[in-house]
Amino acid sequence: MEDVVSASNTLARYAGRRVLVTGHTGFKGSWLSLWLKRLGADVSGFSDVIPTDPSHFEALKLSIDDRRGDICNPAAVDAVVSETKPDIIFHYAAQSLVRKAYADPLATYRANVLGTLAVLQSAQRQGVGSVVVATTDKVYRNDESGRRYKEEDELGGADPYSASKSCAELATRSFAESFAGDGPLKIATVRAGNVVGGGDWSDDRLVPDLMRAAFSGQAAIIRNPQSTRPWQHVLDVLSGYLQIGARLLGGEHSKLDAWNLGPESEASIRVQDLLDAARAQIPQLKVDLQPDESGRHESGLLQLDSTKAMSELGWRPIWEDQLLERTVDWYRAFYEQGRVISNDQLDAYEAALS
Repeated sequence: MEDVVSASNTLARYAGRRVLVTGHTGFKGSWLSLWLKRLGADVSGFSDVIPTDPSHFEALKLSIDDRRGDICNPAAVDAVVSETKPDIIFHYAAQSLVRKAYADPLATYRANVLGTLAVLQSAQRQGVGSVVVATTDKVYRNDESGRRYKEEDELGGADPYSASKSCAELATRSFAESFAGDGPLKIATVRAGNVVGGGDWSDDRLVPDLMRAAFSGQAAIIRNPQSTRPWQHVLDVLSGYLQIGARLLGGEHSKLDAWNLGPESEASIRVQDLLDAARAQIPQLKVDLQPDESGRHESGLLQLDSTKAMSELGWRPIWEDQLLERTVDWYRAFYEQGRVISNDQLDAYEAALS
């Protein structure tokens, strides 16, 4: 077993590597692009739009190869892969909101399934060695029992978003078993939970909604205060993604592997507990409880078993006990001081990681 202290050595493999990030203008994609640049990678990004205003990607002013196009257009994906010649692709481009998927399920399936297949097909045809596909903790057939799901557990999905990501997992497995053996391609799918951190302005997500409300004087609307989620800081999740990708680059994994990246323990908490912790840090925060009367399904209790990543990678969520504090610090600096402290937080995280 390799412990987490060795992670910095593993991540050094990105120096001088060509990396393509799909969905690089989004919350997680922009943080990943920032980190890859610091690791010395030659980063290209492919995305259709800037998804939010404000935008973490725009605030960072990253100097990368920034490209636009539809992830579901195979010709557009082929063109960017052909021109950038990546050693590894991190595939983040997706429709990632549960309630938006109810409003437009067809677009959600299109983006999350066909987009993934377009990336995999282009990677296989053009000799890319490694692809890391982001899915979600919601891919499992959740029986609400409270048990922690392992990578080999049954996939499912009772709502359009979850089912679309389960389909992406199945499509990726089928693709790997059918085609990856014909070349160097190695694929990993990574299943993470509710990721929080500075720079997320997505609609209809709890923490961005709380931060917008707290610093604007408005009340945040809360639907399900008793729901339990595996909250994680974005840098904890990305450190796992990067370690998995580095192992693929080093040829240390098989043609296809799936990984859970979830909290070790107490970060799987109720929405109400997160609200109480947020109020302790932001006394002016106001909330308005509006239960969802639509009857549409959202998981009430969901937890991951990350034993595999911890034992085989030495990965640990090192900011688990300070994820909300770090997140509030980021938004406070942005809203009250006009500062973007992403690099400062990454400095602190890298120091803890090494």
